[in-house]
Amino acid sequence: MKIVQIEPIGINPTRLKEIEENFNSTGHKFIGYNNKPQNDDDLIARAKDADVLILSNHPLSGDVISRCPELKMISVAFAGVDHIAMDICNERNIVVSNAAGYSNHAVAELTIGMAVSLYRKILWSDGQTRSSDTRKGFLGAELYGKTFGIIGTGQIGTQVAHLANAFGCKVLAYNRSSKNIPQVEFSNLDYLLKNSDIISLHVPLTKETKHLISKSEIKLMKKNALLINTARGPIVDYAALTMALKNGSIAGAGIDVYEKEPPLDKEHPLFTAPNTLLLPHIGYATHEAIKLRGEIVIENITQWMEGKPQNVMK
Repeated sequence: MKIVQIEPIGINPTRLKEIEENFNSTGHKFIGYNNKPQNDDDLIARAKDADVLILSNHPLSGDVISRCPELKMISVAFAGVDHIAMDICNERNIVVSNAAGYSNHAVAELTIGMAVSLYRKILWSDGQTRSSDTRKGFLGAELYGKTFGIIGTGQIGTQVAHLANAFGCKVLAYNRSSKNIPQVEFSNLDYLLKNSDIISLHVPLTKETKHLISKSEIKLMKKNALLINTARGPIVDYAALTMALKNGSIAGAGIDVYEKEPPLDKEHPLFTAPNTLLLPHIGYATHEAIKLRGEIVIENITQWMEGKPQNVMK
């Protein structure tokens, strides 16, 4: 089989060479590109004869997939697959496996980190210090004793719950299916929004979750609430969030994901929102997570070849 890694996914060169040799020694052909495709024509040229594709977050449209007649399996170095034409993959019985679990700790820690940063005014304090300004207005808040609302209790949401518990928070959670997690109280969405001091999103992007948090949901939140989104950008109506932050309907926001990958347009509404921490999609970006991601991606392919596909998405 021909296995093509169409873009770099963070595997170091030594390990990538080992992977190539391992596949080639068993009669397969492995090709790993060290740069991103420049356009769809470039992508098609790389992928057209492949049986297996490896990619991270580069979009894979139905048109591109239709130009790959040999394609049987896609191993995605990412948790989400909303950038892949899954309807076409399902029609053609192309197996799509994600890198489930690779960034659980990384994203959960960033979520807590953003909450602490906003509460303790860390970026503001750094700016005040560097500009030799006063500490006027420096009093912040603690996580301890706050109610931490988690929307989506998959692997990452559950890890956030554990960390929030460790900081002494009461944890509320909303999930589409019932779960039993120690020290976590499950509720409906409206109750969570009305009673949480911090609200963190950990759901996939689907038709049902697009703009899950919009004007009407934001109206339910406390005036002192923080909203944190490390899941997918379109889950939140950012225009509505910006307006709420400007008029003081909620207190602040920590955002790591957007409608598209950064760099963002200079006119993005969040750039004008007060008390907002904006990061360029780094939730998954730790050395440990990237190393684990590469191993999961390759193991997905190996297991599929052995007739035991894992981490399969639909």
